[in-house]
Amino acid sequence: MPAKKLIAPFYERLALILIGLCVLGYLVVMAKELIDPMIFGFLFAVLLLPVSNFFEKKCRLPRSASSFISILLLVGFVGSIMYLIGAQITNIANDWPMLQSQVKESVNNLSDWVQNTFHINGHKQITYVNSAADKIMASGTAVLGTTFGAVSSLVLFYVFILIFTFFILFYRRLLFRFITWVFSEENRQIVVDIVENVQRILRQYILGLLIEMVIVAGMAITVFYIIGIKYAALLGIIVGVFNIIPYIGIFSALLLSTVVTFATGTISQTLTVAACTIGIHIVDANFLLPAVVGSKVRLNALISFIGIVIGEMIWGLSGMFLSIPTIAIFKIIFDRIESLKPWGYLLGGDYEYKETAQKKMKTE
Repeated sequence: MPAKKLIAPFYERLALILIGLCVLGYLVVMAKELIDPMIFGFLFAVLLLPVSNFFEKKCRLPRSASSFISILLLVGFVGSIMYLIGAQITNIANDWPMLQSQVKESVNNLSDWVQNTFHINGHKQITYVNSAADKIMASGTAVLGTTFGAVSSLVLFYVFILIFTFFILFYRRLLFRFITWVFSEENRQIVVDIVENVQRILRQYILGLLIEMVIVAGMAITVFYIIGIKYAALLGIIVGVFNIIPYIGIFSALLLSTVVTFATGTISQTLTVAACTIGIHIVDANFLLPAVVGSKVRLNALISFIGIVIGEMIWGLSGMFLSIPTIAIFKIIFDRIESLKPWGYLLGGDYEYKETAQKKMKTE
């Protein structure tokens, strides 16, 4: 008689899964300096793959040259955005004396409001401000050193991203053959399908985010120009760029835009900018995002929010950026492995079940 296959109890399997997740999380945190730029490099390589293939096949360039030119185009695109932001910041620097007087007037108005509301006279307010300023100046050297170190690390991080992007583009066929070779021949078709869908969905997702960023920035610039905001282009670009960050980005854009408007305009303009920023976000979340990006990564809001929080806990701001694409990759894998399909359904939602049911009804 054949021996019966023993299945471990649920609590044992659950304990092993939790231990495995804890060990994996620890390794991910410890290997952040390597894995973080590598994943960004993978995303940029997926985005630039059609461009690199074009230069390699149509222009007959070597793979190294096509990969390098593709990265140069990416750097040029990012550099153009930074140039636009820098040009607007230069305008602010030219108007620095006027900004100082505006900020001084705003601070005096705020001081009067605090005195009338909380009954704290101007002398006590100045004492609090001077005390805080003395503490900041006392730690100024440490803050300056930390800032310099952070900027140096950030530049090195970007260099590593470009290096990983180049190598992934250059060795893309080797990596693809390795992935298909690791698994057995009977699973080859599933592996190829997963790899192709990961490339397609991630590319569409990144392009959708870029299109959404341009549209949101254009909307914000137009609205801010109409209501007469001085640095409408800068604030519009800020709203568009920060809008890429899921959930958290709108609050950052709202804070920066209101602070700049408060320093350069009136209270009514500040409130108008805040209302317009929230309105643009509502239009984006309910109409623009589903139309441009919605069908690319089908994740429900709960899983997306949990992923963003966990990503921030593990890797900070970069973890927030990478959380949605990483979960999307897992969902693609889960959807194509029979035993993991319930987890793919959990990451997606009821709309997938409804779409499948509607397709079955149409075929019947």
